[in-house]
Amino acid sequence: MRTLHTADEIAAEVGRVGAEIAEAYRGSRLTLVGVLTGGMVFLADLMRAIGIPHRTELVRTSSYRGTSTEPGRLAIDAGGLSDLSGRSVVVVDDILDSGQTLLRVSSAVREAGAASVASAALLWKSARTRDGILPDFCGFEIPDAFVVGYGLDFDGAYRHLPDIAVLDETDIARHRGERLPGSGSMEETRR
Repeated sequence: MRTLHTADEIAAEVGRVGAEIAEAYRGSRLTLVGVLTGGMVFLADLMRAIGIPHRTELVRTSSYRGTSTEPGRLAIDAGGLSDLSGRSVVVVDDILDSGQTLLRVSSAVREAGAASVASAALLWKSARTRDGILPDFCGFEIPDAFVVGYGLDFDGAYRHLPDIAVLDETDIARHRGERLPGSGSMEETRR
């Protein structure tokens, strides 16, 4: 794994994004809608960095299954959203990739009555984003690489890492328990 952004860099960006959101929504009825599960760490830190009163809601989405590094069919559960009538909503997610999650969650938020919908993403893979979708608030623009840590996972692992790191093919093979070309058994590789 190669570290892309350290915990200190992340903390500084979350503080900056939180201050931008607070300034943009001062005097508004603000609600943050966090996207689970990957966005939970960013949401927890971001809500503390926003120095104005706001509510928090959660939706669950999933598009990566198991050890896949390519998104599959997007499943979304927004049934638990409360009435958002007249509220300014910022959808908070860990990463803006293709933009499909943002589009679907934003649609659900509008259906719940939001007066306005914006987005905040800690990470943005601009090279993969389609249809001109842009985050309204963003921490880091990153290359098209599979990243883990700070809530982002691979097959449920690595969410606990304080930094954001890039997994390469060797890391992925090790995680899957695959024998690496030119190496001994996985046990020998760990020693």
